[in-house]
Amino acid sequence: MAALPVGSHTTWAQAYPTRPVRLICPFAAGGSADIAARLIGQWLADRLGQHFIIENRTGAGGNIAAEAVIYAPADGYTLLLVGANNAINATLYERLNFNFIRDIAPVAGIIRIPFVMQVSPSFPAKTVPEFINYAKGHPGKISFASAGNGSATHMAGELFKVMTGTDIVHVPYRGGAPALTDLLGGQVQVVFAPVAEATGYIRGGKLRALAVTAATRLDALPEVATVGDSVPGYEASTFVGIGAPSGTPTNIVEKLNNEINAALADPKINAKFAHMAGMVLGGRPIAFGKLISDDTEKWAKVIRAANIKPE
Repeated sequence: MAALPVGSHTTWAQAYPTRPVRLICPFAAGGSADIAARLIGQWLADRLGQHFIIENRTGAGGNIAAEAVIYAPADGYTLLLVGANNAINATLYERLNFNFIRDIAPVAGIIRIPFVMQVSPSFPAKTVPEFINYAKGHPGKISFASAGNGSATHMAGELFKVMTGTDIVHVPYRGGAPALTDLLGGQVQVVFAPVAEATGYIRGGKLRALAVTAATRLDALPEVATVGDSVPGYEASTFVGIGAPSGTPTNIVEKLNNEINAALADPKINAKFAHMAGMVLGGRPIAFGKLISDDTEKWAKVIRAANIKPE
């Protein structure tokens, strides 16, 4: 009789899912993270025979979505689209109602999304070294736009400032699209934007790519150098993955992990992520947990060095 609850629990986990699953996305519909969520959600629905409903729940830099999942039952029916915002928020916000690393069980990483550092064609610098020299000659005169205070694109710019010793003014926007609009209009001078959102402007000659923020050159922009070529050790990106409430049965986490890895190995899914200039992650839950932990530590140093506060 003592073994009965354990056996029943295992059977229940193996039967998962028996009803629709909610995947909470902390970003608005249409962006790279939302697209990734819908691709994986459709794959899981097709493979596991239940609807995976994408629920966009924005606000507080993603903390509202995170809290909704953390306090949901740990039964695998409420999942979180995890991103770099969760790693950033751990330090950016002094008083959270949760500890993300403790309270979210990593399921699987999906993709890493690098940025491209870009300026208008009229900007005097054509390379990263030229940009650094110009910035040092004009301290406080260059503005860089981001998708918002504490966003991954904000962190990319702050990391650049810290590592190059440049004085560049941060201008936060309510999303990446208006930041790019003002770069095109000349209201700001530089933006670190996801590659997929910028390539059309770059190829059309409306913006000039100085460098990509990945550790290596990208197939999407093979002719563009990396920031790290001029600033050794520089790398900045966001990531997308899936998490569940801490305490979710291991059988469920493993089932989801296996299916997500199968999706990432599928040529059609892989091609769609490649079109987004995303670098496929995959791997075991422990690997995704390490990525979250490493990024939390990395951005904590930048936030403290730049004395960044939430809006």
